[in-house]
Amino acid sequence: MPATRRSRTSSGPALKGSQKTLSFGPTKSSKPTSKKTNTIPASPLSKTVDINQDQDEDIAGDVSGDVDVDIGHVTSSAAIASQTTAESQRVKNEGPSAEEEKARKVSDAQVRRYWKEREAERRAPRVHQGDLGVEEKVLRLWDMSSQYGPAIGIARTKRWVRANKLGLNPPIEVLAVLIKEGERGNTGGERAYVDELMSSKFVVGDA
Repeated sequence: MPATRRSRTSSGPALKGSQKTLSFGPTKSSKPTSKKTNTIPASPLSKTVDINQDQDEDIAGDVSGDVDVDIGHVTSSAAIASQTTAESQRVKNEGPSAEEEKARKVSDAQVRRYWKEREAERRAPRVHQGDLGVEEKVLRLWDMSSQYGPAIGIARTKRWVRANKLGLNPPIEVLAVLIKEGERGNTGGERAYVDELMSSKFVVGDA
């Protein structure tokens, strides 16, 4: 007699080791979900504002009046020339200061003595300045004296006056040389030599 296959039709618990099954019959139900809607008030910043008209009015107002236009970088020579003119105008309006009166009394011998004292402080003489006069040597030494502030972009006389106001005790011989150079009409003496070197442009040709 052939063996018959038995099938489990009962709805009882499954036997141990048998695979569980999922039921997808028509009796499946799902709970309705309600959508939560949050009402967010409109931000006042979200309103569209037409600012073109206000901008046009502001621009028109600026153009109609006096406008200070930035023309860009001012060269060092132009700045020093402006400072020299302003200093000359000040002396004309207010008269020379006490330091300037003292500097006018400095003799050429005192300037030469000052230079010799500075040279004696060095281990070797400045052989590259052999063809320069004493006045130019004094001014170039003044340019390289960093304890009195930067020398680039500022007139030599203005730098001396500023150092004196700061209590740095700048050499009166330097101011004496500057005053004498100005009386000779040498306006180029107000610009530091190192400033000229830094502002110069070299053109490199074919080797």
